[in-house]
This record gives sequence, structure tokens and C-alpha cells, in this order.
Amino acid sequence: MAVLRVKFTKTKRDKLAQVLWILNWISVVTGAILFSLGLFLKVELNKREELMADRNIQYVPNMLIAVGLIACAINFLGGKICYDCVDSTKFLRWKLIMLPYITCCFFFTFCVLVGALMCYSMRGELEESLRLGLTEAMGFYKDTDTPGRCFLKRTVDMLQIEFQCCGNNGYRDWFQIQWVSSRYLDMSQKEVVDRLRSNVEGKYLVDGVPFSCCNTDSPRPCIQHQITNNSAHFSYEHQREMLNLWMKGCRQALLEYFTHIMQSIGLTVLIIWLFELSVLTGVRFLQTSLENVLRQGDPESDSDGWLLENSLMETARINLNIIKSLGKCNQIDTGSNGDPNIDVPSSSKACYGPDNVPLKQSPEAS
Repeated sequence: MAVLRVKFTKTKRDKLAQVLWILNWISVVTGAILFSLGLFLKVELNKREELMADRNIQYVPNMLIAVGLIACAINFLGGKICYDCVDSTKFLRWKLIMLPYITCCFFFTFCVLVGALMCYSMRGELEESLRLGLTEAMGFYKDTDTPGRCFLKRTVDMLQIEFQCCGNNGYRDWFQIQWVSSRYLDMSQKEVVDRLRSNVEGKYLVDGVPFSCCNTDSPRPCIQHQITNNSAHFSYEHQREMLNLWMKGCRQALLEYFTHIMQSIGLTVLIIWLFELSVLTGVRFLQTSLENVLRQGDPESDSDGWLLENSLMETARINLNIIKSLGKCNQIDTGSNGDPNIDVPSSSKACYGPDNVPLKQSPEAS
């Protein structure tokens, strides 16, 4: 029994072909949208690549770009096919192509769905990439004279100002690294020397943060040095007061930023997937109804169209049998000894004499 059988008149078939022609051209536009979304996400990730570890997180934008380009090509071809299908006689030139085309479109729509799901699933990899990348960038903050690293101080400062964040997980991350370059340390001061000697790794660690961590909305002048020393500042208690620093970590801020982008892109791609699936369904109905018209031999007659000619279970069974038969055709007949290079002897027995030379057989008397 056919799945979703629909009766089509000549007028309905023509209208379906015309509507699908328009929808395929709209699908070309949606393909361009997919390409643009992938390109936008790739650019945004490249903007922050200095703050990310070298992890493969570019596969999502790359897939969206590829799917967008394929969508433009497939739907352009689909528009041409549907335009010719308005005339049932022109359908003959596409008859052999329609089923492979629909099969390719089915796998293509599946790729669109995978792309949408990947937008939601890459959060974990992105978070790990940001965690490692920010830790490395903060460690190189002081290396303003080192080639290849001198730009990281400005990059981190601009990040903290733009996203109103401080450190990786919070401002205390700066207490665990030396973020002041050694060239700016006065080694003649006993306090500096003692602090360097007190650290096992010889680092100059202080309870302070860079200026870019200062909260510009705070009415009090920024306290960025001796943050944990209450006696160093008037009317100050760091454990109770809201510090005039950005409290959110930059990893969380960046993760929220990219998550918002990816969720918006994922929702858009899901909508495009539903649209592409509806167009594919319409093309399938058009193909089956036109094939039935050719079987009847009357272009003006009514015809049935369906999504599947048989039930789901029967269709699966038929396809499975086809796959099995293809596998059997590829098997090599190896004969009785399992060696394909040995000829199987014929049914007629031959007599062999010395030196393995076959003897001539005399014809039998009738």
C-alpha cells in the first residue's frame, strides 16, 4: 500500500510544478543564507583565534559553507526540472534523472539537519578551546618584547574591556601568573627581590590585576593593586564589598557570546531544513504522478502520486534485498577448490594418456 497517496488532475500537476519551480528558486536563496551564516561564524571564530587553543572547531562553519554552496547548485537544477515538468512531454528528458536527484536531495537535507545539530553540540569543544587558549594568552601577557607574542597584551586588554570580563574564570586568575614584565621590576627594591625569591618558580606574583579589569561603572576609583589587603585602602573590605572590577570570567563571557550566535544559526538552519524537506516532498509527488501519467499513455488523464510506493516495512525489505543481490553479484565463483584461477571441468569426461596428453575418442556406434 502506497504511503500518502494523492490524486492529481492535469491542472493540479501543472500548478504543483509551477509552485515547486518558485520554491526551488527560494531554496537557492536559502542556500546563499547558509553560506553566509557559515562564513559569518568562521569570521567570528577567526577574530578570537589568538584566544583559543589549536583545536578543530572550524568544522561547523566549513560544513555550513559547503552545504550552502551545494544547496544553490541542487536547487538551481531542481528549478529547471520543475519548470520542464509543466509539460509532461518534456518530463521524458528528466525521467531517468528524477529518482537519483531525489535520492541526492534526501541525503543533502540530512546534511542540513546534521549541520543544525552541530551548531548546538560544539559548545563543549569551544569551552575547552577557550579555557586552554585564554590560559596561554594570559601567560604571555607580560611578553611585550617577544616577537610573536607582543600583541597578546593588547588583545587581552581589549577583550576584557569589550566583554567586561576579567581573567579566565575570574579576576583571581591574575594572582597566579606573572603579568608584569620583568623589565619593569625595580630589582633594587627589597620587596621585589623578596617576592621573587618567595616563589618556587621565581615569578613575581601579586594580588593585582591589569587596568582593563576595572569596572567603569563603579563610582570608586579602581582598586587594581593589593586587592586582598584591606588596610591598604580607606574604608575597604574585599570580602564583603562588590569590587570595582569585572566579576565575570572572560571564558564565560566569550562562551555566552558564541553560544548565542550558534543557537541563532542553528535555529535558522533548522527552519531551512524543514523548508528543504517540504520542497523535496513536493518533488517526489510530482515525479510519481508524472510517471503514472506515462504509464497510462494519456497526458490529460488523472494520476496518483505518493511518497512511497509501498509501506515503510516493505520498502525497507525491498531495498535490503537489492543490497543483498548486489553483494552476491560481486562474489567470485571460486569453483570447488576455492581458487578462481582453476577452471571447473566440464561435464564430459576426457581420457588422458602418458605425459598427461588427452587421447582421441572414437565415435560411438549408433
